[in-house]
Amino acid sequence: MLAPNTILQDRYRIVSQLGQGGMGAVYEAVDLRLDTTVALKETLFTDEKLRRQFEREARLLARLHHPALPRVSDHFAENDGEFLVMQYIAGDDLAEMMNLRRAPFPLEQVLLWADQLLDALDYLHTQEPQIIHRDIKPQNLKLSGRGQIVLLDFGLAKGQLGEVSRVSTASIFGYTPNYAPLEQIQGLGTDARSDIYALAATLYHFVTNVKPADALTRAAAIVNGQTDPLVPANEVNPAVGPHVALVLQKALSQNREQRYATAAAMRTALHTSSEVTVGGRDEAATVLFAPPSNAATKIVNPSPTVGAVAPPISESTLVHQSKAPASRRGIPWGVAAGILVLLLGVGTAGYFFVSSRNSSAVTSSPTPAPANTNQSQPVTADSTPPIAATTPATAEKSKAAEPAKETRKKESNNSNEAKNEAARAEAERRKQEEEDRKNAAEAAADKAEQEKEKERNKRKEADDSDEPGYIEVPNPNGRGTRRVPTVRTRTLPDGTKVMITPNHTRIVTAPDGTTRVIPPPVPPRRRKP
Repeated sequence: MLAPNTILQDRYRIVSQLGQGGMGAVYEAVDLRLDTTVALKETLFTDEKLRRQFEREARLLARLHHPALPRVSDHFAENDGEFLVMQYIAGDDLAEMMNLRRAPFPLEQVLLWADQLLDALDYLHTQEPQIIHRDIKPQNLKLSGRGQIVLLDFGLAKGQLGEVSRVSTASIFGYTPNYAPLEQIQGLGTDARSDIYALAATLYHFVTNVKPADALTRAAAIVNGQTDPLVPANEVNPAVGPHVALVLQKALSQNREQRYATAAAMRTALHTSSEVTVGGRDEAATVLFAPPSNAATKIVNPSPTVGAVAPPISESTLVHQSKAPASRRGIPWGVAAGILVLLLGVGTAGYFFVSSRNSSAVTSSPTPAPANTNQSQPVTADSTPPIAATTPATAEKSKAAEPAKETRKKESNNSNEAKNEAARAEAERRKQEEEDRKNAAEAAADKAEQEKEKERNKRKEADDSDEPGYIEVPNPNGRGTRRVPTVRTRTLPDGTKVMITPNHTRIVTAPDGTTRVIPPPVPPRRRKP
């Protein structure tokens, strides 16, 4: 460890240590010649071959120029260390930002970062020789002062020359479990599609605030005939549309042949199927139209394919239907006029029909004959009853009957109103019961989902670990060290760490730093009959 104010090469003054790993450390330093802050990555080597390889890596990284990649400005060796001078990015990495935020990042922001990072990966993968980063994760991502995302830590980068030295703040880890593809964990070699998997796992974490299930756990579930534990992103966070979730799901395929072949292909897929416009770029699939006053909301596909419909978008994107053709805006005026005339004719006929029925009802009522005549006088619709037909007795009866009619009418009206009120009350009651049942069902579903989420988080917390995928242990002959893959790590109460490899080899590290390797138990041999 270099103490503060240590000066290297008569130029770089150490300010503080930013991180430390098994083979080196990274420091914040000041370039005294240019009066700027830089990052110094120190790596300790005892092998001359690794030193030469480190120098080749430094020259390789110095040729890179991309907004999402840190600039390498110098390389030197001093004492027992090799140093790489890189651009210093201040602030927290995105993993620390997520821990403070305790919630997913906004989808629009993540898609903008994805666009920048996929462009950077396309730049790296098309270099000569090709560069594979191999350690993309939230801890290796930072934001510049202007909001540009920067991909740090090329300690595990692999070029055509083979696996280069580890100038990493993350010690000598061969991978990070939740973000590494299966082929990298199994040591089957990595390529551009391995970086695509790691980036997709990182983006999944950003939009869901849940670490994706690691590749080994997923593989074990599939082998045992169980469901893939990787839950689609839109089921974890409904704000993520189904199309973005499908892009991430494809990029996170266990079989690398089923992933996107290139970073450019995944970038295009996000542009064309994204629910939001990515960073205001022209490649977004959604086209905006000026909304007419009474137009319904609709998505318009800019593709020349006839009948194609663009995928649904989120509420944050305003998309309106363009004006429809004139033939679809309403009923032709000739048809409307004909319908109007027909309605007027039917209304007139109905009016006369009802009037004639009322007149017939009046004629059917018998009229009392006059007291001084033996001859009744018929009443027709065209005639008026004679005045002599109305006698004082009839008038008295009519006056006496009017209050009774009025009373019956009021009673009938009151009865109808009571019935209507009862019907309305019954409808309200049923509606309330339906809403209560719906709310209860939603509450039960939410509770069940919360329980499932808690269970998933418990399992993930038990399984999630940034423990190394590899560890270097002394060779049995005492010469040098060798890398041993690890899967699980346990810490005993006395501080002893036990790492278990896939073949059940146990690496025991005592609190004093001594390490011993316990080979897996050998099954007893069967006796020959």
